[in-house]
Formats: sequence, structure tokens, C-alpha cells
Amino acid sequence: MTVEMIFVAIMIILMLGLLLFEVARADFIIFFFLVLFLLSGTITTEQALSGFSNEGMLTVLLLFIVAGAIQKHGIIENFIYGILGKSKSLHISMVKLLAPISFASGFLNNTPIVITLTPILRDWARDNGFSPSKLLIPLSYATILGGTITMIGTSTNLIVNGLLINAGVGGFSFFTLSIVGVPITLVGLIYILTVGYKILPNNLGAEDTIRKEAKEFLAEATIGEKFEYVNDKIITASKNSLKGIYIIEIIREDGQHIFPVSAHTFIRKGDNLIFSATLSKIAEVEKLKGISLKTGTDDSLEVLQNDNHHLVEAVISHNSGLVGKTIRSSLFRSTYNAGVIAVHRNNQRITSRVGDIVLKPGDTLLLLAENSFVQRHQHSHNFYVVSTVNPPETLRQSNLKGILALGLLLVMIFSVTLGMLSMFEAMLIAVVLLIITRLINWSEILTYIQFDVILLIASAFGIGAAMTQSGLAQFIAENMLSFARPLGVLGIIFIVYIVTNIFTELITNSAAAVLMFPIAFEIAAQLDIPYMGLIITIAIAASCSFITPIGYQTNLIVYGPGGYKFSDYIKIGTPLVLITMVMTSTIVYFVWY
Repeated sequence: MTVEMIFVAIMIILMLGLLLFEVARADFIIFFFLVLFLLSGTITTEQALSGFSNEGMLTVLLLFIVAGAIQKHGIIENFIYGILGKSKSLHISMVKLLAPISFASGFLNNTPIVITLTPILRDWARDNGFSPSKLLIPLSYATILGGTITMIGTSTNLIVNGLLINAGVGGFSFFTLSIVGVPITLVGLIYILTVGYKILPNNLGAEDTIRKEAKEFLAEATIGEKFEYVNDKIITASKNSLKGIYIIEIIREDGQHIFPVSAHTFIRKGDNLIFSATLSKIAEVEKLKGISLKTGTDDSLEVLQNDNHHLVEAVISHNSGLVGKTIRSSLFRSTYNAGVIAVHRNNQRITSRVGDIVLKPGDTLLLLAENSFVQRHQHSHNFYVVSTVNPPETLRQSNLKGILALGLLLVMIFSVTLGMLSMFEAMLIAVVLLIITRLINWSEILTYIQFDVILLIASAFGIGAAMTQSGLAQFIAENMLSFARPLGVLGIIFIVYIVTNIFTELITNSAAAVLMFPIAFEIAAQLDIPYMGLIITIAIAASCSFITPIGYQTNLIVYGPGGYKFSDYIKIGTPLVLITMVMTSTIVYFVWY
């Protein structure tokens, strides 16, 4: 290995470690190393900027806008309600639901689909007496599988297509991936609806837990001088005004912490009580004279009686700027004009002051907010709004406009299928027509684009260029070949799939695809075999992330709302990864080799 290869290898290992341990946002980490490679002379300015002008990356950007227009007008929500209706069998409902969702994911970006459907399916499950955890992982997995059917199903496919074009060879046709995508989607759905369904946990989501388990709702209240039990023991107040609540900790006015709290502890003026109770019991506490509930705003729970406020449930995103900060230090109240009433992590109570909780990806926040909150933040990169008690009417927009937006997308896709337009040209025309017809406006466009994803994708191109330019890709390819050559071409396909999928589960799908692309291309060149089979293997392996919630964005979106544990993904996802690996490798081998 040369000095330059060693440098690039060390930097990439360091980058993977930072991504794995979530030291900072993924897009910032990859952009940082892109700048490092540029300043060190490993890559040229043109190579560093190649991702920012790449056709695949720009197509992803335009797809965010088109998908946002369809999501805005509620056509998908109405379609799902029409499919499900009232049902006595969750299993039958899942069969009716997952097939059309998988099909739709082949033609729409799967992330907006999951963001849109998560609150709908939770509400439907709740209304029909089912557990949301039986629906939400299948929702994520079905959209991931469906995304492998066409070139535009996932951002990964578009990125790999852009890499092919950059390499000076022909990209994918619209249905190139369908040869593999259709079979693995069908078999994957069968697994989810049979074995996977039995493994799925029967959990309650955060809001359901609050409703049914008294100790799962964490709240904080301040004792005033007019409280009738000031200077009395906890046991006295607990038999009367504070009956039915569990006091976890008392923080005195002078900063003294009392934990655990005994029955004979005295209540003092200025005490902050950290306690858990049902939502209805907390509302009763709020009405007591001399007690004020801390909601993070100037409003109390009484504002829920009017039409201007409601409870909102939001999930902290993997790339959120709130990750690693406490609710207090993030200035949540002033930034979002909403109060954090409770925080749930993996369906378990957190025993801490609400304001001192350090937020993590997948945390579910229960917020007291004005009706405009959802409309302002439904496309926020910091968190996904996944449930509201009283959804604002402004979100229930015209079905006709939704049909027009969806129809426009289908026409553009048809033109790409016939070879009349490239995908980039079709999406560019679609965005222009959406603006002209006023189905979206200029102010909405920026809210639809997930700039963190765009920065990550664009920066990842430069990382791949550093691997190629330094010769590291060729070195890795040669060593992978020396290990896998005795196994034949089929064994090499398996190795490429496994390595790509490991990268995907640990970092991100787009980064994994970009890292593996030059390696696979070099392997094909050294073996003198067609490159397309290995490239398709990478595209499928990078998309099929089922074992961890961090590997794919849709898995993270349903993490908190479904009340899942990290281990749930391992138990349900591992068999599905093995199924897709065996099927993909076998199909690629027989079709291309």
C-alpha cells in the first residue's frame, strides 16, 4: 500500500467509526472528510464538487419536491383509509395494505410514504383495537422492498445510476432492477405476513402507554404557597389531593434533590415535583390550587379545551440538531413555540427532569402545541410529526389537487419508461408544472427538500473518488478477489452483497453504495466479467437494511411510534436480510453470469 492509500484508508475507517457512534450528523461527518481529502490533495476540486452537480443527486432533490406535493394534498391518506376501512382481522388488513404500499414505493420515494402513513396506521390500529407495533415495522420493510422494483424507488438506486453515468457507462433503464426487485419483494412480503408477523412485538406506542400505564407519563409541577399541603408530609397529600400520582423526585427551591422520596418527606413551598401519572390525573393536578404544571410554555393543559391547542407526538430524527442536547439547552420552547410534556424512549419511562433529558434518535416527544405546529414543522429535519390528537383542518386539502399531482408524476414516469425523457428531465418538468398549476408554491419547496440527505449524497461522491484516485478501491478489490476467487463468481457476488449490507446497517444506504461502487467496478474489470450484475447487487444490498433502525431512514421513523426495541429489528430483520441476500445473489448470477 502507498502512503496515500494508507491515509485514505485510515480516514475512511475513522469516518465509519464516527458515523457508527453518531458523534455528529452523518451529512456533516461525510462533508468534513470530503473537505479533508480536498485540502490534502487526494482529490481535485472538480472531483470534490462532482457529487453536487451529479444528475442522480439532483433527481433525488426534485423527487423530494414532487413527493411533498402529493403528500400535501392527502391523496395517499384517503387511499389507505379506503383500503382498510373497518376490519376485525389485522392479518387480512396487512395483506390488503402491504402489496399496494410496496407497489407505490417503486414509483414514489419511500421516506415520504412512511412519514405520511405512520400516524394514519397508528390511529387506525388504535381505533380498531390493534397494536401499532404489528403494523409499523412491516410498513417500513414493505416500502424498502418495493423501492427496489424501479430506478426511482429509493435514493440509493438513483445514486448508483448517477455513479454509472459518471463512470462513462450506460445507467439503469427504468425497470433494470425489477428483475431482482419484484421477486425479493414478493417473497419478502410473504415472510413479513407469515413468520415475521409472529415475531413482531405486541407493543403499545408512547401515547397509548401514557393512556394505559399510569407510571409511564413523566411530568413536573411547582408547589406554590397556596397549596393546602405545604409543610405537610407526602403521605398526607397522597391520601387526598395527590392521590393516584407517583412522586419520583423532589427538587427544593435551594437546589437540594430528594431521591428517592419517602412517605414522610415534607412538601415545601417552591418544591418541584417530578412525578408520573395518567394524562387525566395530571390534568386534575393542574386544577389544584397552589400547583402549576410545567409544560415548557406559558400555557397549561386547560388550553386543550379550546380549538387552538392540541397534543402532538414527534420523533427525533437520526440527523436532528436536537440529538445530544437537553430539552432545556436546545431552547425547545422558544424555537418551536411548543412545550415538552413527556419523553419516551423505547417505550420505557425516563426518570429525570423533563428539561434535563438528553435527546437521542428515535425518542418520542409528547408536545403541547398550537394548531399551526404541525403545518410549520411537518417537513422539519429535526423530527417527524407522526401523530396529533386533533389534526388541523388545514392538512385536509383537496383530493382533486392530490389526484392531479399524482397523475402528473405517473405521466412523467411513463415518459421515462418510453425513453422520451431522462428521469432528471421528467422530474424537472414535473416540478415546473406543479408550480405553474399552483399545486405547490415557492415557499413550500424549501420545506420539502431534505438538505441533510442531499449534502450527504453529494459529499459521498467525493469520498468514492478518493478511494478510486488513491488506488484503495483497487487494493480492496484485489484482496477481496484473493479471498473470494476460489468461491467462483457466485461467491464473489455473495461477498459484495454482505460487505455492502454491513456498511448499510452501520452507516447509511447512500454512503454504503458510494463506497462499494468503485470496488465492485474494479472487481468486474479484474475478472473481465460484466459490471452490471455486481452494480445491481450493490444497489439492492444498500437498500435492504432491516437489521438496525439506523441503517435506513424509514426504520428510524417507526422506531419510537411503534414502541420498538433495537433487538426487535435484529429478530425480525435478520431472516429477511438472509432471504434477500440469497435471492439477489442467485438471480444476479443466473441472469448476468
